[in-house]
Amino acid sequence: MKNNKATHTPKELLTELQALVAEAQTLTSDTVSEKSGEVLENLRERFSAAQEQFTEVYDGAKKRVVAGAKYTDTAIRENPYQAIAIAVGVGLLVGVLVGRRSK
Repeated sequence: MKNNKATHTPKELLTELQALVAEAQTLTSDTVSEKSGEVLENLRERFSAAQEQFTEVYDGAKKRVVAGAKYTDTAIRENPYQAIAIAVGVGLLVGVLVGRRSK
């Protein structure tokens, strides 16, 4: 696993978790050996690191979504008539496109 946690994308994190699951399945299907304790401990460490990275990615995404929602709320409250006009325009555009598609 990479040491720099900031460079992991959600796709890389998912790939790492899938590799961990595959390795754990292989470990459980194999017979018990003298190295199984080491391998199991390695898996636990990698899982903990992956779990930490997932939590960081989730928290970062949550913060961005909340910040975007607050910004949108502020913009709408400061410019209510423009926001209504934009919403009506987008609704009209979507309605025209859906109407053309269904014919």
